[in-house]
Amino acid sequence: MSVPLSVLDLSPINAGESSHQALQNTIHLARLADRLGYTRYWLAEHHNTDGMLASSTPEVMISVVAQATERIRVGSGGIMLPNHSPLKVAETFRVLEALYPGRIDLGIGRAPGTDPRTALALRRSREALEADDFPEQLAELLAFADKGPGFPEGHLFRSVKASPNDVPLPPIWLLGSSDYSAQAAAILGVGFAFAHHINPTFAVSAIHLYREHFTPSEEGLAQPQAILATSVICAETDERAEELATSMVLAWVRMRTGRSGPLPGPAEARAYHYNKIEQEIAASYRARQTVGSSTVVREKLLKLQKETGADELMITSMVYGYENRAKTYELLAEAFDLRPTAAASQPE
Repeated sequence: MSVPLSVLDLSPINAGESSHQALQNTIHLARLADRLGYTRYWLAEHHNTDGMLASSTPEVMISVVAQATERIRVGSGGIMLPNHSPLKVAETFRVLEALYPGRIDLGIGRAPGTDPRTALALRRSREALEADDFPEQLAELLAFADKGPGFPEGHLFRSVKASPNDVPLPPIWLLGSSDYSAQAAAILGVGFAFAHHINPTFAVSAIHLYREHFTPSEEGLAQPQAILATSVICAETDERAEELATSMVLAWVRMRTGRSGPLPGPAEARAYHYNKIEQEIAASYRARQTVGSSTVVREKLLKLQKETGADELMITSMVYGYENRAKTYELLAEAFDLRPTAAASQPE
């Protein structure tokens, strides 16, 4: 049985290019993924990345990408719910569902997607920043969308409906890199997406926990569905893939040491001299990536999928140069025998 592949896009900004070009690259890549036969195209939410990522408003890019494509499902990977009003999220995604029926996914996370100072700017108060109320926020989101038990009698928001109210909320996926969201997704009976590229150690246990405790729900799924998001760099040869991988390793080191910036090219990355601490950060990050030729990458990904029991693999590829990033997805589509749409042979 073939494994469905999807895309997680952070809209990286290449050194020497603008955020405008980064977002145009996202549109081009989404069209390519649509033609190649990928299942989903998810957009991330990150803030204050100092010129590294252009993915601050996935809800805007979802609409643009859905308009630019024909078949592929488009969603958030994810909306960081603590940064937003549950009512606004429900309304935004009902509008998206009304515009593109049956093609929208609502992926929800509970991390801030940024540093504490920026999170404070987003949430407007220290009380909101320090509150551990994700379960309550999620319950509000579901209630506004007429899912679950709704607001109890006498609740202040009982009469509030998310508009437009004649379309359903898109399918919900809870995102996580630990067992917290796995348990919540299981209890709610919704999809679960694990961020292997953030925390590979807990991937197997989290997905197994989700499956073990999954409870079907009328508003969610009859059976558990798990996505494994993972970092991949694929090229014509192992050597070329390893060369391309150096860019994101350096970008990660700079981000972790407070020097974020655009994604450097391989030449700049190869010339960089790492100190001892930076070498440790680089090695830790590099261990999260799957890098190599299509044959090598396919074997590693199939092993990972078998170990975790994921139903679908979601590929994020942070590579300098659009053409190099596109090549990763082209090679993977071929290696996994994805079925392209009729337009697959058309030029970009």
